[in-house]
Amino acid sequence: MRHYILKRVLLFFPTLFGVTLITFILMQALPGDPVVSMVGDRATPETIARIRAQLGQDRPLPLQYLGYLKLLATGEMGRSLYTNRAITDDLLQKFPNTLYLALAAMVFASLIGMSLGVFAAVKKGTFWDRLVTLISVGGISVPVFWLGLALMLIFALYLRWLPPSGMGNGDPAYLILPAVTLGMFSLAYIARITRSSMLETLSQPYVATARAKGLSEASVVLKHALKNSLIPVITLIGLDLGSYLNGAVLTETIFGWDGIGRYALDGILKRDYPVIMGVVLFGAVVFVTVNLLVDLSYRFLDPRVRFEPPND
Repeated sequence: MRHYILKRVLLFFPTLFGVTLITFILMQALPGDPVVSMVGDRATPETIARIRAQLGQDRPLPLQYLGYLKLLATGEMGRSLYTNRAITDDLLQKFPNTLYLALAAMVFASLIGMSLGVFAAVKKGTFWDRLVTLISVGGISVPVFWLGLALMLIFALYLRWLPPSGMGNGDPAYLILPAVTLGMFSLAYIARITRSSMLETLSQPYVATARAKGLSEASVVLKHALKNSLIPVITLIGLDLGSYLNGAVLTETIFGWDGIGRYALDGILKRDYPVIMGVVLFGAVVFVTVNLLVDLSYRFLDPRVRFEPPND
């Protein structure tokens, strides 16, 4: 396992290098000039040239990229073109908010999605199985922005059970609507993957053996079948969690959640290139780390999984 972890860690740095290079090239290919966006169309050419020189935008692109790499080597990600705040400080301030929302959404999606998937597999071919399938298809099909506005309209405006937006200084009531909105898509997929994996596992000979031994159906389903069905489910949960930790742009914008997704959207709208670069790089680090943890969890879920090549 140590060899596997070392190999993944060594691959971590080429991955980040590729992410920075591709993102930098894409930023330069975008239409518009961030300096002109900052100072406005009425600024004189001398003013624009002076600000461009201060920001290093007048240097050749390879030198700009090397300068950015040197900055990263010092542990910095630069400063926002508009606020002049350190991007590292902004990300560290907003990431806990995104983490709070992402974990709540994944707990909601995982618990309900896996429960629905197991229930549908056990009730295969019945009305309940078809109902879970319908819920799954609906959860995948409904757009996030529409679901968020609908939940806000029903539970905040009509029923007045929950606050419509904001963070409420950590009040859990403000978390419910954005977490449900964000987690609904994952819930639908988790339910479908759990059902499919459970159906395959329930058809295995060792499940029939467990039933022949007189074990209860709950023990057969939960102890023997579910545990051996978790690898594809955990993979999906890890991928979705890594995606959510990069910032849920639509959900955070709709509900006024001060997280990385909203921060990234502000940077895109303002063409604040250092902010966009910082968010993408930070998201790559988080995503690769989460996927490494998911890979390592396979060993504990299924002892048959080995990370080292077998000895001849």
